[in-house]
Amino acid sequence: MAVAGNHIRVQSLARDGEMVVPRQYIQPPDTRPNQNHEKRTDEHLPTAPLIDFSDVSSFHEELGKACREWGAFQVINHGVPLELLDGMIRVGRSFFEDCTVDQKLSYACDPNSPASEGYGSRMLVSSNDTVLDWRDYFDHHTLPLSRRNPSNWPHFSSDYRKTVSDYSEQIHFLAQKLLGLIAESLGLPSSSMKDGIGEFYQNITVSYYPPCPQPELTLGLQSHSDIGAITLIIQDDVGGLEVLKNGEWIPINPLPHAIVVILADQTEIITNGEYNSAVHRAITNSKKARLSVSSFHDPAKTKIIRPAFGPPKYHQVVYGDYYSSWYTKGPEGKRNIDTLKL
Repeated sequence: MAVAGNHIRVQSLARDGEMVVPRQYIQPPDTRPNQNHEKRTDEHLPTAPLIDFSDVSSFHEELGKACREWGAFQVINHGVPLELLDGMIRVGRSFFEDCTVDQKLSYACDPNSPASEGYGSRMLVSSNDTVLDWRDYFDHHTLPLSRRNPSNWPHFSSDYRKTVSDYSEQIHFLAQKLLGLIAESLGLPSSSMKDGIGEFYQNITVSYYPPCPQPELTLGLQSHSDIGAITLIIQDDVGGLEVLKNGEWIPINPLPHAIVVILADQTEIITNGEYNSAVHRAITNSKKARLSVSSFHDPAKTKIIRPAFGPPKYHQVVYGDYYSSWYTKGPEGKRNIDTLKL
């Protein structure tokens, strides 16, 4: 069983054939899947917006509606090379499924430091009472370039490091483009969002959700809104990502080569609540492992975040203080940003 820093990796539990989920992974009854909302078949559920970058006729209107009503949507014809999307999923899966335990543990992250680079399982370190996610991950520090050290990334696939570097560049460009379009959809200059956020600090996290013997008791990733500016996600064909809308969990069904866009808390502040960050989670299943790649684009820790137009509905905040608060208190939906509302 793989243990690093006194912490067990979830993939090792699955491979050991555990038939019962250890208690530290069991969600409270009110946060378990299918407990808080009416069970309905997928055909009766609303569908998250799909935006086609090649259709410019009503682009800003559709984008604004998606940001206002959902805070999450999928984009196609986005310009990121499709072979690069496939390659990122491939090298991520290769690390988790083809490497030995010892090889993976040679890249173990610091278990006592939040969001440290490397192979880990537990994202929060502040509370021993936190229910653990049924997930392992590898976190890469990719931007700015001064943070990037590819020798910290796996080398067992010959093209792993190049694939991550190329993906970082392409997904960074798309994130910048999206923020410009989001600003325009509000009638603001295209640079407004980028100016409000400043230089991107980008992390790319490959998440691996092993099959779970009791998926009805667990979450792969608990309910939360992202703390930064904008998150871009690619996922394999297994499914499991869900967004909360009107009190109901809506699956973001995988589409070939689509990229999921999740608005994060700093974007909600900068847009003065016109656009909302999306509360989302990941569920598990008993049959298949799931893999996703999330690219987080955050402000610098010293950046002051404030509404770009007024009258302000949120207090301004130093992003580093917001970041520290999240990692101290834990996610739990949107309670962190709610404390900033005027």
